[in-house]
Amino acid sequence: MGRLTAEISFQRSDSDSETSCTGYAFLPSAGYRVLVFTTAVDCVNDLFAARLQMAISLGFHIIFAEIGIAMPLMMVIAEWRWRRTGDAAFLQLAKRWANGTAVLFAVGAVSGTVLSFELGLLWPGFMRLAGPLIGMPFSLEGFAFFLEAIFLGVYLYGWDRVRPKVHLAAGIIVAASGAASAVFVVMVNAWMNTPTGYSLDSGGHLVDIDPIAAMQSPAAFQQALHMLLAAYAATGLAVAGVHAFMLLRGASPVFHRRALAIALAVGGPAAVLQPISGDISARVVALTQPVKLAALEAQWKTERGAPIRIGGWPDAAREQTRWALEIPYGLSLLAFHDPGAVVKGLQSVEASDRPPVAVVHLAFQAMVGLGTTMALVALWAGWVAWRRRDVAASRRVLRALVVIAPFGFIATEAGWIVTEVGRQPWVVQGLMRTSDAVTPMPGLIVPMVIFTLLYVGLGAIVVALIASLVRETR
Repeated sequence: MGRLTAEISFQRSDSDSETSCTGYAFLPSAGYRVLVFTTAVDCVNDLFAARLQMAISLGFHIIFAEIGIAMPLMMVIAEWRWRRTGDAAFLQLAKRWANGTAVLFAVGAVSGTVLSFELGLLWPGFMRLAGPLIGMPFSLEGFAFFLEAIFLGVYLYGWDRVRPKVHLAAGIIVAASGAASAVFVVMVNAWMNTPTGYSLDSGGHLVDIDPIAAMQSPAAFQQALHMLLAAYAATGLAVAGVHAFMLLRGASPVFHRRALAIALAVGGPAAVLQPISGDISARVVALTQPVKLAALEAQWKTERGAPIRIGGWPDAAREQTRWALEIPYGLSLLAFHDPGAVVKGLQSVEASDRPPVAVVHLAFQAMVGLGTTMALVALWAGWVAWRRRDVAASRRVLRALVVIAPFGFIATEAGWIVTEVGRQPWVVQGLMRTSDAVTPMPGLIVPMVIFTLLYVGLGAIVVALIASLVRETR
């Protein structure tokens, strides 16, 4: 008897309300296939596992991406101040921050590599569709990453080996490359929100592909601006909070005063400008993703002169938002700069085309609340400095900086929930649903658990290393 070999594959069908999977065993030697099972539960669980794994990976990586953008700028400013003043505290600060940047860069590189594999392994449908359009910004991001890695090595090991101007230039290249790397990645996400650079033929296939036009999608500028400001604000004020805490404990006042000044110089202006960037972002979302805007504000009905809501709990079953403080005409005014403008509500689309409203609305509220608090504290610190008073001597300001130290990173996580969950059920807005992009491979809960444990381990190592660096400055 000849041996039969079986290959299991899965066909996925997506409707407006549910996703189902059918498994077949293909028997090439016998020339036929046998139905193995049909179930919606396994498929939905795998889709959820893939989404959750990607969410955890992005949520972990984005923290290190933000630090990789802002920390090099702070270390360069510290070195520049040392070369201008000869103050040894600035030299010590530049070297400490450089060591911290190296540790966090390494972890960011690991988590970023995992993400690149996950795109291909978990979302082959997305890569098959979008690859020709997003390949260029990903390639440019890779170039910026390698440039950053090379010159970070020069910076770390070149203190006594290269000329001072060359060493400082290496640090500037590290800072610029980190920012450029983030911009290129954000361009990909902006394209997913507002896809451009292609045409569709009669069969629904992408033709006339233009990667340059794709990089210039309507959301590209505002998302890149918002991300860069978020990175500088979150990292700058987090570092300021750490050094404010050390000053409150009476540790090395000269060193920590210098560190606090630089951190506030980077994080403070970014935190103040971030609400302006948010206003620009909201208007782009209003024009290009009206359903996402409706989810952000839990706006159920299409309404002229729509109110803006503070707080509240969206009730999807009743299609209403409970316990919210409503400001009349606020949403129309902010989104369209016209208090009488019409705002499209969630009821304008089928329930299957709406994102999870409660998740998006609460994440948006958290992002706005935390960002506003950061801006107010930054303005307070700036006002104290403008009055020629010593910020480091104001214990109230120092305590406020300690409290808001983690706010920027929490707001960033909330912001990415708004961006990604707010686009659901689309992986590419209006072009491909997330359920069509996921791999048909079963058992995705296993890699999700494995990678989550990996991130927990990496996170614990990073916390221990950074804590040891901070303890050295007492």
